[in-house]
Amino acid sequence: MKYSLCMIVKNEEDVLARCLESVRDIADEIIIVDTGSTDKTFQIAAQYTPFVYTFPWIDDFAAARNYSFSKATGDYIFWLDADDILLEKDRIEFLQLKRSLTFETDMVMMKYNVAFDEEGNPTLSYYRERLVRRGMGYEWVGAVHEVIPQASHVLYSDIAVTHRKLHPSDPDRNLRIFEKLLEKGISLDPRQQYYYGRELFYHNRWEEASHVFTEFLDTGNGWKENCISACIDLCHCYEKLSQRKDAMMALFRSFLYDPPRAEVCCEIGRMHMEKEEYVSAIYWYEAACRCSLEDAQASGAFVFPECYTFIPYMELCVCWDRLGNHKKAFSYHQKAKILRPENAGVLHNEAYFSSHFPEFTDQPT
Repeated sequence: MKYSLCMIVKNEEDVLARCLESVRDIADEIIIVDTGSTDKTFQIAAQYTPFVYTFPWIDDFAAARNYSFSKATGDYIFWLDADDILLEKDRIEFLQLKRSLTFETDMVMMKYNVAFDEEGNPTLSYYRERLVRRGMGYEWVGAVHEVIPQASHVLYSDIAVTHRKLHPSDPDRNLRIFEKLLEKGISLDPRQQYYYGRELFYHNRWEEASHVFTEFLDTGNGWKENCISACIDLCHCYEKLSQRKDAMMALFRSFLYDPPRAEVCCEIGRMHMEKEEYVSAIYWYEAACRCSLEDAQASGAFVFPECYTFIPYMELCVCWDRLGNHKKAFSYHQKAKILRPENAGVLHNEAYFSSHFPEFTDQPT
């Protein structure tokens, strides 16, 4: 069975070799499509593969990726961005997957770790369609935040692609593409509408973003996970607009789509904490602790693992301390300390308890 690695690149001279070195022994052929580099990206790519092509940039990521896929000859196509890598453990697991994969599988979903704490642990991850069977007619759709619609025979894998960006991308690029599409009278599909709202939010256009998110949710056609995420984003828009009641209602709206997620519970807890409503905050942070991280990850959602343990532990420590139950506060501090002993907040709390409640810290854990 033959595997093709397909990539689209532009001005990636600082990361491309790192990426390709990390996937050694995985790809039987490497297809690299350059969309207009002005640095040494093309030359670096040529050191790893004879299959380096150019494709004019037309403000359409799906078009560029589909062109790269068209050049592949493997049975399966694997794709990466230039600032992605496979850690060694994931490279080994990928090689094991290659030995076991059969044509019964059309698509393999792999974790994408995109944000990390000070110790290198993922703080944001989600599944992406990472490996697809060629010849099944799968194509990318979407000029921005492109996606391959899911196949019927899908395998979920714990193999993770790690995103290690070294230089920032153009922060205005995606918004420009969306606005050009709208200027041309092109309607955005629900997924693109959701991401357009996010781009507006990133650009501090909160009023416009709130309207886009609301319209997206009101259509009723969005993917469940995007709807839940849009509710959180809509909450943040309303907070920026000093509309606290609407912000809270946006979070509760997420319960229409699925049982409460820890990310939502933590947001509700945070809002109560900001009003010094500690009993209510405790209720929601404890609810976050009861949510299943495994179920959330399997859903394909944007998952913040710390919302399921570390963040609620830290906030429950503060809440119980403010309510005068210092022993219970210390118990949550201990839980947080086990997870991230070098975290600045944990170290601060450790010093606080050592100074004010030495009878707790002197006890064996």
